[in-house]
Amino acid sequence: MASILHIHLWFFVLHTFLCETQMGAYNSGFSVQLIRQNSPNSLFYRSDELPIHRLGSFYQVPKKSNAPSGPFTRVTSNNGDYLMKLTLGTPPVDVYGLVDTGSDLIWAQCTPCNSCYKQKSPMFEPSRSKTYSPIPCDSEECNSPFAYSCSPHNMCAYSYAYADSSVTNGVLARETVTFSSTNGEPIVVGDIIFGCGHSNSGTFNENDMGIIGLGGGPLSLVSQMGNLYGRKRFSQCLVPFRADPHTSGIISFGDASDVSGEGVATTPLVSEEGQTPYLVTLEGVSVGDTFVPFSSSEVLSKGNIMIDSGTPATYLPPEFYDRLVEELKVQSSLLPIDDDPDLGTQLCYRSDTNLEVPILTAHFEGADVQLMSIQTFIPPKDGVFCFAMAGTNDGEYIFGNFAQSNILIGFDLDRRTVSFKPTDCTKQ
Repeated sequence: MASILHIHLWFFVLHTFLCETQMGAYNSGFSVQLIRQNSPNSLFYRSDELPIHRLGSFYQVPKKSNAPSGPFTRVTSNNGDYLMKLTLGTPPVDVYGLVDTGSDLIWAQCTPCNSCYKQKSPMFEPSRSKTYSPIPCDSEECNSPFAYSCSPHNMCAYSYAYADSSVTNGVLARETVTFSSTNGEPIVVGDIIFGCGHSNSGTFNENDMGIIGLGGGPLSLVSQMGNLYGRKRFSQCLVPFRADPHTSGIISFGDASDVSGEGVATTPLVSEEGQTPYLVTLEGVSVGDTFVPFSSSEVLSKGNIMIDSGTPATYLPPEFYDRLVEELKVQSSLLPIDDDPDLGTQLCYRSDTNLEVPILTAHFEGADVQLMSIQTFIPPKDGVFCFAMAGTNDGEYIFGNFAQSNILIGFDLDRRTVSFKPTDCTKQ
């Protein structure tokens, strides 16, 4: 989520079951289109509103261009997050959940909601769905330390927390999920386990209807869909913050998520199978031709950074970040802004056009990934561009979604790899 580290603090150790599915010809995979909030096609579009947030904003809106063949769900961008459309229940109800590779649970705000944040769209009403099936307390799926109690009706209650202190509480249930497809035919997937949240709080906004966990744990959408396709993998292609608002990115599952061809670089996942977050090893970043090591000592920890679609900025160790900024200043012909208190200590430049700064190259273990200015500098206001990275002392380092844009990124949970391919995501 935007400005929210969705590193789940509690892990569910549940067995997931995916039963009757109507996949037809689409059992090879499917794609999810990413929709920007400020696109005229977005559910949340306002022509008089420019989404500006602490470091930037994404909203994802469906795009009908060159998406891979197969089913997809629409995803809208929202305050630095991506909102992915899942259609729940029978009859189907559209739910826009925050796309988050840093957590696992799929959940939506549900009625009755005794203590919930304000939501613009109607909440999911399980009582109206013919396919909603709460998980009973004595079931195998409820055998978890954090599926902590029984509701008065013998339903499996859960509590799931995030690093920013956001919390969702409710009951676990099975439900039918319907995806759109690129040929217009609906794709129905039965018995997806999700959380029906009846008490939810945190740094959400009124467009957020829940969270779609894409982490490596057993409850994530990736893992549950992987049980259908025989392989747990997905890919994403996020449009840059400064892209035309009419454009959109895409998320693909199954065979449609293959990242191959010229220019692909692959790095190993360090996190263990079935665990979240997705940890990789960043050896350093080059500014132009000058290499800036991640650590000034000779010791480099494996799995020192996570790839998180739910966080806009990239967060680095303060000492590494400071060295990176100093090298950028040395190689840039522009003068940093030092007279605008709104910008704080960020490295920012004034420019009326696209910013010309050195190319950065992120050196992951075995994979060099070039980052252009559109991926590393974002405009918090007109005529100003700020470095979309920051230093943090909390020890949790993140490769955020600004830097991930315009890269086709494939997560293969079975092979334990992440692959990167430079791609114009506005044309996917």
